[in-house]
Amino acid sequence: MHLGALFITHHVLTSGSVRETARCFQLSPSTVSAALRNAETALAMKLTERASGELVTLIASAGVLEGLQPITAAIGELGKFAGGDASGASEAWASRIPIKIATTERFLEVADQGSINRAARRLRLGQPQLSLQLANLEKFLGRRLFERQAQGSVLTEEGRRAYQIFMAISQAWNDLKSAADERYRRTARSLRIGSIIPTGSESWVARCLGLLVSEWNARRSNNAISLVSMTADDLREALKSGRIDVAILDSVFGLEHFRHRELLQTDMVMIAPPQSTQSSVADLVAAHAICMPSPRTGLGHAAMAFSEERAPNRRLRSRDITAADSLPVIVDLVANHGYVSFLGRVSATPIADKVRIVDLDEHLPMSYHVAFNHRKAAADACEMIIAAAARMTSEPAAHITRQVDGARETAA
Repeated sequence: MHLGALFITHHVLTSGSVRETARCFQLSPSTVSAALRNAETALAMKLTERASGELVTLIASAGVLEGLQPITAAIGELGKFAGGDASGASEAWASRIPIKIATTERFLEVADQGSINRAARRLRLGQPQLSLQLANLEKFLGRRLFERQAQGSVLTEEGRRAYQIFMAISQAWNDLKSAADERYRRTARSLRIGSIIPTGSESWVARCLGLLVSEWNARRSNNAISLVSMTADDLREALKSGRIDVAILDSVFGLEHFRHRELLQTDMVMIAPPQSTQSSVADLVAAHAICMPSPRTGLGHAAMAFSEERAPNRRLRSRDITAADSLPVIVDLVANHGYVSFLGRVSATPIADKVRIVDLDEHLPMSYHVAFNHRKAAADACEMIIAAAARMTSEPAAHITRQVDGARETAA
């Protein structure tokens, strides 16, 4: 990591703009972006992202900005030491400093050991290589940092000043890096599980994941669990890119290169407004607008094909929503706004007090799957998810239905 790149990164995080930083330091935007990416890589964390064409600094960047302040202050002192001033030209010079953090730490080691030979042995470097790096450092700064004597290398007066500057940089960078290394260790240990968005806290998906976390932690596993809910498309992409280790999906489309197992089987049902009176699916489709997940999901694809067959010329088509990839939103639209939709029975049964469940006039099977990568922890979690899902869905649907019907009769 170069000192110039850290100086550039500090300015980007302060100004919130790559282009402004490029103009200020008379650099190309690509050079500034590369410096920012290098800092993100070295610290193992994302500091910015693009949103609507604008650069947005993330919350984590505040801590990094604070950690960079002593480094940029020391770089300012280094500029004065090298004969610069406090003008904009000095900042442009600072943004181009080619000195690596590793070089400053090697300089400190030589100063502490009082000998290039001893320092080279401790650093496991060749003595000529270390001597060349120190010579290049002295050449860049225009200052002689060591007096070469028979008994070793002794800091000059200017070398002692450089020592204070480089020590401040080294300490601040090590503080930043230690925090980054700990984040990396936590991330490496974490088992990242993604699921389709559940209908609500009462759904089998939410209850299954809750049971998984409880039992996983009870086993005192070395791998912490991280949970996230996404659309089916996002889950596939996250699994492919390695951002998650396990995915719960309603289809195996696009997962040919991953291990996957069937999680559970169910059948598709229609969910309708509680006050609706139509008795058949065709009448309900004709009388209500439809909301359903994207056709790229297993549920959305099957439901769209089924509804198209039942009412190809329906008058409410303009009000349909065919990419509502949030199941809580779908449930709310059905329960409170007069829409109809389709769900797997296993997902519809727990919300039978909110919507009306209507059986289809033909059996349409559905299956949910769990896909996972090569990690042993992912395979272990997969087994536990399958077991948890079996327990969550073992309650007889008739028993739940009787409970709901009883509650409705009591309310009536």
